[in-house]
Amino acid sequence: NKYDIQLIRTGAAYADLILCVVTSQYTDKEEVVLWMNTVGPYHNRQETYKYFSLPFCAGSKKTISHYHETLGEALQGVELEFSGLDIKFKEEVMQNTYCEIEMDKAKQDAFVYAIKNHYWYQMYIDDLPIWGIVGEADENGEEHYLWTYKKLEIGYNGNRIVDVNLTSEGKVKLMPNTRIAMSYSVKWKKSDVKFEDRFDKYLDPSFFQHRIHWFSIFNSFMMVIFLVGLVSMILMRTLRKDYARYSKEEEMDDMDRDLGDEYGWKQVHGDVFRPSSHPLIFSSLIGSGCQIFSVSFIVIIVAMVEDLYTERGSMLSTAIFVYAATSPVNGYFGGSLYAKQGGRRWIKQMFIGAFMIPAMVCGTAFFINFIAIYYHASRAIPFGTMVAVCCICFFVILPLNLVGTILGRNLSGQPNFPCRVNAVPRPIPEKKWFMEPAVIVCLGGILPFGSIFIEMYFIFTSFWAYKIYYVYGFMMLVLVILCIVTVCVTIVCTYFLLNAEDYRWQWTSFLSAASTAVYVYMYSFYYYFFKTKMYGLFQTSFYFGYMAVFSTALGIMCGAVGYMGTSAFVKKIYTNVKID
Repeated sequence: NKYDIQLIRTGAAYADLILCVVTSQYTDKEEVVLWMNTVGPYHNRQETYKYFSLPFCAGSKKTISHYHETLGEALQGVELEFSGLDIKFKEEVMQNTYCEIEMDKAKQDAFVYAIKNHYWYQMYIDDLPIWGIVGEADENGEEHYLWTYKKLEIGYNGNRIVDVNLTSEGKVKLMPNTRIAMSYSVKWKKSDVKFEDRFDKYLDPSFFQHRIHWFSIFNSFMMVIFLVGLVSMILMRTLRKDYARYSKEEEMDDMDRDLGDEYGWKQVHGDVFRPSSHPLIFSSLIGSGCQIFSVSFIVIIVAMVEDLYTERGSMLSTAIFVYAATSPVNGYFGGSLYAKQGGRRWIKQMFIGAFMIPAMVCGTAFFINFIAIYYHASRAIPFGTMVAVCCICFFVILPLNLVGTILGRNLSGQPNFPCRVNAVPRPIPEKKWFMEPAVIVCLGGILPFGSIFIEMYFIFTSFWAYKIYYVYGFMMLVLVILCIVTVCVTIVCTYFLLNAEDYRWQWTSFLSAASTAVYVYMYSFYYYFFKTKMYGLFQTSFYFGYMAVFSTALGIMCGAVGYMGTSAFVKKIYTNVKID
């Protein structure tokens, strides 16, 4: 009657573990705290509740050392509660009853519901996670049993804990009006595992370094080389012909030029640098996209240097800190672009740029938070944490964004276009249906999505299933590939649009790159219905809400990258042609 919980061996690892800042060192017989974290259905990983929301009982010990909670832990709903078990470093404990559950009808129903929904719980010792299952049913599903004996085996190397395993035993049938004794034992063993390597067993190299993963990266890389070569060859050859034709036209007299068949991107030189429609929103989107790219780049580098999966909440804490610190990037690019386009309400633009992403994220999080509160889930964000996030937005992000906006307007806010803008806009001629901006926008995101969709599977699995994502080198390579493919595709789309004498390239380049997000969100539907077993209002709203935030942020980043690359291309081609 032994049920050995080996979730960590099978890769069922909790993916929100991040950066070990405290390197705990113990003396003999020093207190070791067993923290109880969450309990919840196995197939709904994000639907978690406090451990003691089930009628478990705690040990008799009450006093422990002080515990500090980080902002990242609070936002992720990680609330640790003391188990009450008396554990001391290197001191073995034989099987010992630590409390008794008086099983009435209500408690039996709670445990039966948990067993039917495959509830499992999570605990921590010295920041190392441990998993156990609440109980199991018989083959017919009529009788239900509770595991009552926690058998802990802790490995140590010198004065540090490097390994923890849990074996659940003591299967007891659930019956009303009975007393069920809960017991535990602790066994210590020496281990050769180094403290720095103690999280390696939670990783799953066979999953993340599978041949399919390597092949997808290689395939995307070859697509980048092919696409860059193709774009360079086509554009260089085509542009050379265009320049030759325009140079020949310069040598014609006025009558020959009037009789000639003028067409192409040169004809819109007086309108191509006209300000985009809705410049305030457009410049705010570009600034936000540049900031998201900066945050992604920096956080991935930090994750590559530091193992940001070895402590709870530090990936999220790092992302919040980096986002706040990179606010001048948002202000600089958004403010300078708005000034170049002749915008005068720069303070309003600064506010919109500063709060666009935080408002989207916080609005979605607060909406989901109401559902979490309704379900009494541990994912509910405390009010104090909400206030802390708002303070970061008003007292850190906004002032830094103001600094960036002022620098952007003063250093690069002057229009330096190679062509003058005509006073009267040129009429846009009719063109074939596939050259319309709406069609270009829909098609523009297919290739960028194709270069990242395999990686999306691994990222989704690490967040929504039980894998710890640690191959940040792959993620960095995919980010670079995505940016290169996005720029190449938007340049080609913009060239064909300008050649059709349609000068509305700013929004077209942004939206064609940003449409990658639409395909990612569509893929998230496929992943939800075919790759997960999630169910219920809480998990569905949680999944699709945060996937919408992720997809929107990805789209804004891709749109900004596509626009910046296309803007450099447009300036370059109009600088190299003679224009009267």
